[in-house]
Amino acid sequence: MDNWDEVRTAYQVARMGTVSGAAEVLGVHHATVIRHIDAIEARLGVKLFQRHARGYTPTEAGQDLLRVAQATDDQFSQLVGRLKGQGDDVSGELVVTSLASFAPMLVPALKEFQDMHPGLIIRYLTGDRLFRLEYGEAHVAVRAGNAPDQPDNVVQPFIKQQVGLYASKAYTEKYGVLQGVEDMANHRFIGNDDENSRAPFSRWLRAHAPAEAISFRCSNGFTMQNAVHSGAGIGFMAAWEARQNPNLVEMMAPQEEWEGTLWLVTHVDLHRTTKVQAFLKFLKEQAKEWQL
Repeated sequence: MDNWDEVRTAYQVARMGTVSGAAEVLGVHHATVIRHIDAIEARLGVKLFQRHARGYTPTEAGQDLLRVAQATDDQFSQLVGRLKGQGDDVSGELVVTSLASFAPMLVPALKEFQDMHPGLIIRYLTGDRLFRLEYGEAHVAVRAGNAPDQPDNVVQPFIKQQVGLYASKAYTEKYGVLQGVEDMANHRFIGNDDENSRAPFSRWLRAHAPAEAISFRCSNGFTMQNAVHSGAGIGFMAAWEARQNPNLVEMMAPQEEWEGTLWLVTHVDLHRTTKVQAFLKFLKEQAKEWQL
């Protein structure tokens, strides 16, 4: 691509969703924006946007361009900041991703960080899929499980989560309280539908509970928690989450072998940017106060 102006224009249209919004951000006439979009689509031979009455929506190709341009724009912004001697500025977008179950801890921290930097736009993305940092899908990822091993990522241990076995009061009224490992055959358990799950507590449950006792199986942690609350069985939950719900009964205290490690993951190209470093430092300090 030999015309960065066109790429930057397409990036801003994807961000803002309208030609007028992109024109305002770029400080150009809306006709210039349209001309750039038409030119880059003609040069690439693909449609980057679906045009409609409310604005422009990126196609799949447009989303790919947006991710790459986001990372490139961040690097340019960092370079300009260094050249101008203004490297301490924290502004623009900060994209953070984690599992949805971690939101109660992370959202208040994101809000406080934004309060400290009013010019910052927070994008908090949750989901089970791994957002691709190499394509600029996120600046910082909080990931669980084994240490991520994607190439070109910077991986740092973050925190350990205590995990215990819990059931609703409705379940205990019907089936009683779990009396240790030897009593597991007499109870109903909620487990992961993926028998190859590497989560420490999932492996432990498969090793100690009869297969028929794992009678309610889910595909992710969020649905497993809902199953516990509904009384479908005994299931694993982060201790900090369980403490917030008086309707839950601890069936087996957290054990070290069930603990899950959370990791902070950044891409090497953006790891040293002021924005990412400021957020990582802030989040590590916040985590010291969390009761996990």
